[in-house]
Amino acid sequence: MISRSADRIHQKGRTVSETYHTFDPPQQFTAQANAGSDLYEQASSQGTEFWAEQAKRFLHWDKEFTQTLDWTNPPFAKWFEDGELNAAYNAVDRHVEAGNGDRVAIYFEGEPGDSRTYTYRDLKDEVSKAANAFQELGIEKGDRVAVYLPMIPEAVITMLACARIGAVHSVIFGGFSADAIRSRVEDGAAKLIVTADGSYRRGQPTQLKPTVDKALSKGAESIEHVLVVKRNGEDVAWTEGRDVWWHETVDEASAEHTPQPNNAEDPLFILYTSGTTGKPKGILHTTGGYLTHAAYTHYNVFDIKPDTDVYWCTADVGWVTGHTYITYGPLLNGSSQVIYEGTPNSPHRGRFWEIVDKYGVTIMYTSPTAIRTMMKWGEEIPAQYRLDSLRLLGTVGEAINPEAWLWFHRVIGKERCPIVDTWWQTETGGIMISQLPGVTVAKPGSAQHALPGIHAQVVDDSGEKLPNGESGLLVLTQPWPSMLRTIWGDDQRFVDTYWSRFDEKTYFAGDGAKRDEDGDIWVLGRVDDVMNVSGHRLSTPEIESALVSHDSVAEAAVVGATDETTGQAVIAFVILSDDATAEGRDQEDLAAEIRAHVGEEISPIAKPKKVLIVPELPKTRSGKIMRRLLKDVAEDRPVGDVSTLADQTVMDQITESLGR
Repeated sequence: MISRSADRIHQKGRTVSETYHTFDPPQQFTAQANAGSDLYEQASSQGTEFWAEQAKRFLHWDKEFTQTLDWTNPPFAKWFEDGELNAAYNAVDRHVEAGNGDRVAIYFEGEPGDSRTYTYRDLKDEVSKAANAFQELGIEKGDRVAVYLPMIPEAVITMLACARIGAVHSVIFGGFSADAIRSRVEDGAAKLIVTADGSYRRGQPTQLKPTVDKALSKGAESIEHVLVVKRNGEDVAWTEGRDVWWHETVDEASAEHTPQPNNAEDPLFILYTSGTTGKPKGILHTTGGYLTHAAYTHYNVFDIKPDTDVYWCTADVGWVTGHTYITYGPLLNGSSQVIYEGTPNSPHRGRFWEIVDKYGVTIMYTSPTAIRTMMKWGEEIPAQYRLDSLRLLGTVGEAINPEAWLWFHRVIGKERCPIVDTWWQTETGGIMISQLPGVTVAKPGSAQHALPGIHAQVVDDSGEKLPNGESGLLVLTQPWPSMLRTIWGDDQRFVDTYWSRFDEKTYFAGDGAKRDEDGDIWVLGRVDDVMNVSGHRLSTPEIESALVSHDSVAEAAVVGATDETTGQAVIAFVILSDDATAEGRDQEDLAAEIRAHVGEEISPIAKPKKVLIVPELPKTRSGKIMRRLLKDVAEDRPVGDVSTLADQTVMDQITESLGR
């Protein structure tokens, strides 16, 4: 390990003092790493044809493409346009044909402790059955299929079955409301929705089908059938002629099915990024380019060794991470992976580590939110488990603060596992900025480098490239294979949302970023998460990172509240660590100490006007903090819609704890 202090960096009217550590990749890891530094040189010298080479290396093509990229009508790109392939064949059939049918594809662990194992041969049969059943239900190439399932194997099987017949899957996160389901189904005009009677959540059975029934009672008239997996045996209402059981339909279908080639630019899936209000924003991904990027990044960023690795991405298939790094990337590369239905704390707080040891997980990809939560629970919990199978760790969802990175590295990785801190979006389809394990000297808190073949820049409001040390806007300046093709049914919105800030060839990610003096990229969060306090631009992730670096703070969220004097004021909501709670310190004194700590870590300008100590933070089931609800509290107005929260009582707890 190398430690060093950065020079003082001048950043838009303020001075930031930073100290960071760097970590050399372990020599033993470097010696066997999939990627080498020459990958950057190869991508630079080959240009667009670098992606043609990846497409041919990682995928089987039924018809070879002759043109790599058509960029004649930006921002509408076409990749490998005259090529043909099938996503499901690439994910399952070809591994069986190559003699790897007995390799485990999925280790499924249910929250109650039940488990199932699927080899690649098993998975091929199950996907074929589902494809036959879907076709019997009238699904044809180009039709949309909505998927509202928990994290069970049938979710992956459904997605692959759609891909097998050329249908377009539209996965809806299993925690969304009836209105969210209805709006997504209506926007995509889905003909079939696949759901389950219910699931399990923190030891209790939950229901899913009643939410679907409620959604369909309000509209969504395009739905012809509801296909229901019997997961937990909860009683559900039944509409004859519309509703069908999975076990009576899919399980009874033939396991013989021939996948049909699809054009590389045929739609593969729609994934909606909006909330429950407003018109949904359906991000459209197509087949050839998306699969190329998924396989390439999964292989190189996670250093996957299909013969020996057991990979586990803890995300839900309702999010893009679950699409690219559960359903497609790992299976395209012939990997064995774990899929877990439940939460990190059910039936106990060591559940994640118990699963790592049970299956010998070697690669774990999880969120900073989960890491910070487990930090709060204490080191003694993971200390009860071996964790000696782990060799690589990854983070996704938001920038990880250095304190959480260091804890993850030390406590979980035992200081031997490289960590890949990945930045990407639903819209990008795959990882764009990340360390390459075995190559990159890691810097906690920074995603660091655009991957080989990716062109990222930090620019000012005029689109001019900024020097190192300056905060600006993160943009992508060249097309990439897994880029979104449009917003479903709304090309103009696609152009206006992503390609109008600068020009039609520059993708604006919506995130702020800076490069440090080494040129490494630090993602600062959404531009709308940047506060303007007395003319100074302050990044909420930066302040939150400073807050959680205080020994008494376990988690933190920051919002900007309207202030007559400064324009906006920084309001911080913090959860205390278990140790700080046990000490029973005076909360006013502690809040003042935390405020002062932020001033020392960043600048007096960044000191929160208020530090509010709360019992919990409002989070969705994916772990995203709903800052708009905290802004309601900070500005003393009625709290808005809480329907997407994992625990809808949290806002009551917060307001009560503050005496409101």
